[in-house]
Amino acid sequence: MKKRLTTFILFMFLLFSALPVGAVEKEGRKWQDETIYFLMVDRFNNGDNSNDFDVDMQDPKAYHGGDFQGIIDRLDYIKDMGFTAIWLTPVFDNADKGYHGYWIKDFYKTEEHFGSVDKFKELVKEAHKRDIKIILDFVVNHVAPDHEWVNDPAKKNWFHEKQDIIDWNDQNQMENNWLYGLPDLAQENPETRKYLLDAAKWWIEETDIDGYRLDTVRHVPVDFWSEFSKEVKSVKKDFYLIGEVWSSDPNYIAKYDKAGIDGFVDYPLNDHLRTAFAKPDQTLDWLFTTAKRNEVIYENPELMGNFMDNHDTARFTQDAVQNRQHPGTRWKMALSYLYTAPGIPIVYYGSEIAMNGGDDPDNRRQMSFRADKELIDYITKIGELRNQLPSLTRGDFEMLYEKKGMAVFKRTYKDETSVIAINNTSNTQNITLTADQLADDKELRGLLANDLVRSKDGEYKLSIDREKAEIYVLAEKTGLNIPYMVAMGTVYAAFIIFFFMLLRRARRKNS
Repeated sequence: MKKRLTTFILFMFLLFSALPVGAVEKEGRKWQDETIYFLMVDRFNNGDNSNDFDVDMQDPKAYHGGDFQGIIDRLDYIKDMGFTAIWLTPVFDNADKGYHGYWIKDFYKTEEHFGSVDKFKELVKEAHKRDIKIILDFVVNHVAPDHEWVNDPAKKNWFHEKQDIIDWNDQNQMENNWLYGLPDLAQENPETRKYLLDAAKWWIEETDIDGYRLDTVRHVPVDFWSEFSKEVKSVKKDFYLIGEVWSSDPNYIAKYDKAGIDGFVDYPLNDHLRTAFAKPDQTLDWLFTTAKRNEVIYENPELMGNFMDNHDTARFTQDAVQNRQHPGTRWKMALSYLYTAPGIPIVYYGSEIAMNGGDDPDNRRQMSFRADKELIDYITKIGELRNQLPSLTRGDFEMLYEKKGMAVFKRTYKDETSVIAINNTSNTQNITLTADQLADDKELRGLLANDLVRSKDGEYKLSIDREKAEIYVLAEKTGLNIPYMVAMGTVYAAFIIFFFMLLRRARRKNS
């Protein structure tokens, strides 16, 4: 009897799982389809106590014990939230207290606190098993303060003369002077250049990583980046380069775009994002203006990295707290835009638990996996929708409405149209969309709050609660699906009859 019941339940499961859900099948993955989780290796998760040398979790500038094994142990945690790529801070051998990874001593070795090269290869392999790509932070501008090359006469021409940057608007100083006292590499030197290019290609060939996040791009000549891009992309097809050009001027950033770097962490957009979502009732208009401007300025605007905070800025949660706002609500509003607007979302570790923190090093606190799951569940849901709906990653972008924080925009890709409504205000908002904005005689199906808005007299009337968002898909009107209801009624009736027959037979045997 148990065997028959199990077989019938399995049949029911297969029947229901085979029912169409209306999702459009996605094409082969492109980088614009990815969602990136950015983590600092030392501060994420300690999975191997054997490499805990001089660990001091009370010192924000010391090693805390995070390592490759710790990341491997949490890959499913990252994947379950919907992330498809991980950006790691540098993993190379570093100077003492170089927990962050940016004081490199040897470009061909891993930091002993993190694990071996073989363990890193295992990390990449395990990530790939889960369809997660790995982006590695790569530094070519400088080395550790006490690097042995600095005092090596044979390497004298590998560095620029020691001078501090005085004028941050002087490009010559930016490229040739020492950034925060770090020995500045001379990429114009053929030997230096070859070493850096060979090291970059070696990591791709040896470990099969999928991309580089390029540190301090504006401190290195454009001609070097042109050669760097060409060389690394010759090693692996579809290798992704995302650069850090810390500037609020998109035209300045764009000159590196022409050097073959695919996208950039979008600092000009970040300024507007933090202002818009730190508290309610702030206009979102600048976000749409920036998105449209990016279409004109950058060759591939869809490959820009959109972020709320990172290891060089105060945590976005701090903005919310300073404005006496609930951080979880503010994060939901911000991420709703980040996941549905053009560009690649980059989420800094700890954002999923609304981790707080001020300037460096307070923004690099140890990750905690004991937290309220409400925000994690929200990220998981919008991550699922981003992965299911091509219009959210590949669609064109059109603003339909914006007023003091209430915004509605649509994204269309082929025959799929998504409509995103974000109410970043302190009151419920009622919005009417017309037939010249959306096709008439259809319906909007809400995928976050299960809202349903049908076209009536050529209009769609949306009602969005305060500080809430909804992601709709435009679809044919369903009405009452009588055949479907009859079919489901028949299945349920059959299941009930079958169950009672089995129960009756069991009673007869027992009697």
